[in-house]
Amino acid sequence: MSADFGVLTIGDAMITMNPSTTGPLRYVTNFERKVGGAEMNFAIGCARLGLNSKWISRLGKDDFGKVIYNFARGEGIDVSAVEFVEDIPTSVNFKEIHKSGAGKTYYYRDPSPVTVLTPKDIREEMFEGIDVVHLTGVYLALDERNIEIAKEIIGIAKEKKITIAFDPNIRLKLWTIEEARVAYESLFPDIDILLTGLDEIQMISGQESFEELAAYVEKFGIKDFVIKDGENGSKLYRQGEWTTVAGFSVNPIDTVGAGDGFDAGYIYGILNHLEPASLLRFANGVGALVTTVSGDNEGLPYLEDVQAFVDNKKVIER
Repeated sequence: MSADFGVLTIGDAMITMNPSTTGPLRYVTNFERKVGGAEMNFAIGCARLGLNSKWISRLGKDDFGKVIYNFARGEGIDVSAVEFVEDIPTSVNFKEIHKSGAGKTYYYRDPSPVTVLTPKDIREEMFEGIDVVHLTGVYLALDERNIEIAKEIIGIAKEKKITIAFDPNIRLKLWTIEEARVAYESLFPDIDILLTGLDEIQMISGQESFEELAAYVEKFGIKDFVIKDGENGSKLYRQGEWTTVAGFSVNPIDTVGAGDGFDAGYIYGILNHLEPASLLRFANGVGALVTTVSGDNEGLPYLEDVQAFVDNKKVIER
């Protein structure tokens, strides 16, 4: 059933240099080349859950660009809307990972190849077979012109009655919270699903309590207001009611990509009409599994893995 549903996202992808040891980046001497990026992670997460996943992007016409392109194809992502560009190298980032699993990311993506996209590059045929469009604040932060591209995507999606999901995914290394707030609030009235971290929505809204946060989001008419809160679980505010589901207890190795995995799990659940509590539990499970593997997307699970995990089923290994 899931393969009958299509998901579309747009954004940068990067070569991620994963450290071979934990601790401050200045003391790391060896790295392993990986592929990362919020939208790429989301697209992979959806594909592994059995959804038809399409990604709009641009890559540098270099070996790193070829690595990402081939990697995406290998994950079953539709790359028909991905092209190579001259003169702008493929984006790169270096990760710093601490023993707790937390860490920092250092970006080398200014300019990014994806910034050559214009609203004219967004064509209606890209939306054929698409049920959900998923946008993130990372893409918006790369270039102020990307906001117009996002609005073009939203306009076409609304005409076609496609559900629109948005994850603020704040990157304060790319822009200020004030700039982010203006951009987000220009899109919020057209968003159906808001998937955000607790700290993110508190920064955006300037509010603290869940009641205040719900009131802030309600004024934009957003149908599903979802708060991701890591090991504490998640909350959904829908039609004036909160649903809260506890997180899973795991030993985190690398937390990067967990939020993207949660988003993929939530969209899967929406498309398969899961009830609120089951929906959050499934998304929590995807996010938790991501943290148990080092890398941006290596831990993104396949559907059968999530189902076994959330149902606490034992897996026969031999």
